[in-house]
Amino acid sequence: MKKIVLFVIILVMSLNGYSQDEFKSKFKAIPAKNSKIKKVIPPKVIAPKVTPPDVVKAAVDDFINPEAIFLNSNLYKKESNSSGIFYRRNQFLGSFKTKSFTSTIRYKDAAYVDGDKIRVYLNDKIIEPEVVLDGAFKGFKIALVDGVNKIDFEALNEGFASPNTAEFQVYDDKGIAISASQWNVGTGYKATIILVKE
Repeated sequence: MKKIVLFVIILVMSLNGYSQDEFKSKFKAIPAKNSKIKKVIPPKVIAPKVTPPDVVKAAVDDFINPEAIFLNSNLYKKESNSSGIFYRRNQFLGSFKTKSFTSTIRYKDAAYVDGDKIRVYLNDKIIEPEVVLDGAFKGFKIALVDGVNKIDFEALNEGFASPNTAEFQVYDDKGIAISASQWNVGTGYKATIILVKE
């Protein structure tokens, strides 16, 4: 037993002899070299010039009768007479004149993303059979024909929260906004916008 205690004492003393002396009062830190500290100037950040396009404010309703559009029961679901439910109807989003040869249509879910699906028609022909609305804009470009170009957005469902809501934007071929709005329609109903190419 005495041998073990003696061994431990010798071991502790030897380790103490090899330890560093930097925490004793005799220790002096090496002073830092006097150097001129240059102030770092961050580079100038130049933000890109993103100006939203001017929206054409005046809709052209003098040659389009909104009620006459929805009279064709083969193309449009009849309005529901449910009291208090405003979205069980077709929605007219306006008619606009343009000299553009093409138009870009963009859309996204206007509320929170809840699985809303739409079908898109151009002059009563399906151009997008099923689109799931996300939180980011997506869309397509169409070639405009002379005269009336009718674009219908049909609600295929209402997602988890009624009604089918979407925000949409329509641009001409120069990137100028023709229209920007929202629709709120029930399943089977359509939101319609008309572009008249002059």
